[in-house]
Amino acid sequence: MAPAPVPEPAYRKDEKAFCFHHELLYEAKVLEVKPVEGDDKKSGFQYKVHYKGWKNTWDDWVPEDRLRKLSPENRELANSLRHEMLAAQRAARAQPQPVKKKAQGSTRGSEERQTSVSAAAPRGQKRMRDNDLEKVSASLLSADLNTEDSFQSKRAVRILMPDRLKSLLVDDWENITKNLQLVQLPSIEPAGVILDKYQEHAISTGNKNGTERDILEEVIAGLKEYFNKSLGRLLLYRFEREQFYDIYTRIEKPTDELAGKTLADIYGGEHLLRLFVSMPELIAQTNMDYQAVNRLRTELTQMTTWLAKDKQVGTFFASTYESPGQAYIDKVKSST
Repeated sequence: MAPAPVPEPAYRKDEKAFCFHHELLYEAKVLEVKPVEGDDKKSGFQYKVHYKGWKNTWDDWVPEDRLRKLSPENRELANSLRHEMLAAQRAARAQPQPVKKKAQGSTRGSEERQTSVSAAAPRGQKRMRDNDLEKVSASLLSADLNTEDSFQSKRAVRILMPDRLKSLLVDDWENITKNLQLVQLPSIEPAGVILDKYQEHAISTGNKNGTERDILEEVIAGLKEYFNKSLGRLLLYRFEREQFYDIYTRIEKPTDELAGKTLADIYGGEHLLRLFVSMPELIAQTNMDYQAVNRLRTELTQMTTWLAKDKQVGTFFASTYESPGQAYIDKVKSST
């Protein structure tokens, strides 16, 4: 019986790459490579890296999932993350500082001091405590998109949303809440198909090894599951709920053409964008470790960058919305 092939490291000594340090990507050089020792063999290898422009004292051993190939796509990602961090820091500095309470032991004063510290701290400076990550918000799954408070609580990660996609989200909100229109369903390009096409794109254009492909597959499967479980409770505007009830009834009806389909097979790009907007909040309710969150954030950022390109925008997002008719509008008004 032939011996099992010896795994090869994804990065070689002296190879230049990008490396995550907290939430940012920096150019780095691989100084040394060694197999992972002990029971932790998930990544297979560890890499000692030197960050470009940093002192040697910052050289560090990192797992493979913190490294990215030195490609134009990853350079664009590194620049986007850096610009986003600077914007967040400027926004934090621009916030007015709360008035300090002189009274000792004041509960409100304590809360205000904590708010001041967390608002002024730059991203990447403070990791969430494990017990915070493990708390599940029961109110999250019953929130509306237009219930603003539910999207202003703790944030585990910031995901890049290109301006073009932000514009689509604004138009989507206006068409539904102001113009009283609906996205036509089932979508020609449903969310599940969009995610599958991104997976094909990422594999065909990237230098992903077997482990990275497996991780990507898990991310895509996880996003589909998030979409299916959260759409009816989190991703809809009130005006869309009657449409959702009709779709759900058709899914449950054995003779209907939608029978047995998932929501990711029916709803499309507009609702997928809404999921991306809410992902920081959803991630904050999980017990994912720092490296897993880092990996997910990277994949989501690359996905939104891909979606914002001309071809994808023209293919995946509805150019027109449809009026559901006066009877539907009256039914919605009578139920609120």
